Amino acid sequence: MSLLSIVVPCYNEEESVPEFHRRMSAAARQSAGHYEIVFVDDGSTDRTWPLLQELAATDSSVVAVKLSRNHGHQLALTAGLTQCRGERVLVIDADLQDPPELLKPMLALLESGADVVYGQRRTRKGETKFKTATAAVFYRLLRRLVDIEIPVDAGDFRLMSRRALEVLNRMPEHHRFIRGMVSWIGMRQVPILYDRDPRYAGETKYPLRKMIRFAIDAITGFSVAPLRLASFLGAAAAALSLLLMCYTLGSWLLGETIAGWTSLTSIVLLIGSVQLIVLGIIGEYLGRLYIEAKRRPLFVIETIAVGGSVQDHEMAVAEASRS
Repeated sequence: MSLLSIVVPCYNEEESVPEFHRRMSAAARQSAGHYEIVFVDDGSTDRTWPLLQELAATDSSVVAVKLSRNHGHQLALTAGLTQCRGERVLVIDADLQDPPELLKPMLALLESGADVVYGQRRTRKGETKFKTATAAVFYRLLRRLVDIEIPVDAGDFRLMSRRALEVLNRMPEHHRFIRGMVSWIGMRQVPILYDRDPRYAGETKYPLRKMIRFAIDAITGFSVAPLRLASFLGAAAAALSLLLMCYTLGSWLLGETIAGWTSLTSIVLLIGSVQLIVLGIIGEYLGRLYIEAKRRPLFVIETIAVGGSVQDHEMAVAEASRS
């Protein structure tokens, strides 16, 4: 029977890890038999890493990976995906919002010929109306901006074949939007509908600031529409400026008194605002080019604990994705 890898990024999840391990192990034993659970500690400041070390010491199916610092959810997930060995790979968070018990029907869909089975949320329990509304708007806006088909109401919770994972691991970008990157791969991708549960414990690791940053990464990583918008704004500002110049010259020729500070200040503010917006959009893309040009490692692994043993690594990087 082929190996199933379960990749679990963790950041300050000490309250959820024991229950997640219990439920995920039970689901994997029932559905797959031969499996490994690759936990990735993304620089947690609580007892998450000691708990993962204990699990690795007592459960031979657990692989605990400790990153050198907090790299962020998407890079922590990338680290786990480069370390896993399975022919089938499940991506799931430790907060138990995505039920481990869905593994069995997801495996059935994969075995029927799919390369990716992604969870698509029918409902999102335990989340504010603001978060659900903004998420719905974001996914639908993203679909209009990008040239690929990115499913709405779908997160990183998904099951992938090894051949799909190998393509994903060869993608080198630093600012990662993994659900979009998986969609870009193509192949046969099918949804499985489910109701998302509230967090088992703790607080969300995606406050508004991180959500906005994540949305910017998603849009700029898969679309040049903002650059086109900057061009349109610049053209509109130029046209408006030309009209105002014609009005000013016409009024001067007719000997009329031109309105002073109010109109002048309004014009300056309008044109200045458009220029700053355009420069900001260009700056976002230029900043990404600057970071990618450095070709730094995507992440650094400090320690890996497997079956009670601990291995220290000065640097463990997704080499295939950087070649």
